[in-house]
Amino acid sequence: MSETISETIPGYTPGTWTIDTSDSEVRFTVRHLGVTRVHGRFNAFGGTIITGESVDQCSVTARIEADSIDTGYAARDGYIRGADVLAADQHKELLFRSTRVRRHEDRFLVDGELSMRGVARAVTLVAEPGGFGTDPVRKVPVLGVSASVTVDRTDFGLAPHLPAAVVGETVRISLDVQASLVAS
Repeated sequence: MSETISETIPGYTPGTWTIDTSDSEVRFTVRHLGVTRVHGRFNAFGGTIITGESVDQCSVTARIEADSIDTGYAARDGYIRGADVLAADQHKELLFRSTRVRRHEDRFLVDGELSMRGVARAVTLVAEPGGFGTDPVRKVPVLGVSASVTVDRTDFGLAPHLPAAVVGETVRISLDVQASLVAS
């Protein structure tokens, strides 16, 4: 029997939601030279969240434009967009499609497939609901959620020749998302 979500999350609303890019953020962090972390973000992304009556009826699809990377350093951004890392001219988007959503304590685990640089790998995002409410300006229902996943860059062919002492092998991707209800 599937677990009903509406009884455990105040204001929970089943429906189809579109990510509000102006109120959301996609960030990443990776070790640099073994001494610090480089932080960056993607400026162009979108997606859909479906909230169902039960956990097994929920799903997520998201896309990130590879060339929208922004670390605050133009030379590094150009390198990351290039052939060694994202190959953004050939692989325009990073894509995520969930295959299953399940509850784990006060969080949700979102299993799915992440595709970068033409390589798809199974990943699990850890998601924390932020809540449900109403945007006071647009007068539409909104939801908030934070999620994160850590991936091994070499699994996706991202700069495999660079040693971990230069660029860490693991990359943490974090999302803070607000989405608006488009259909209930």
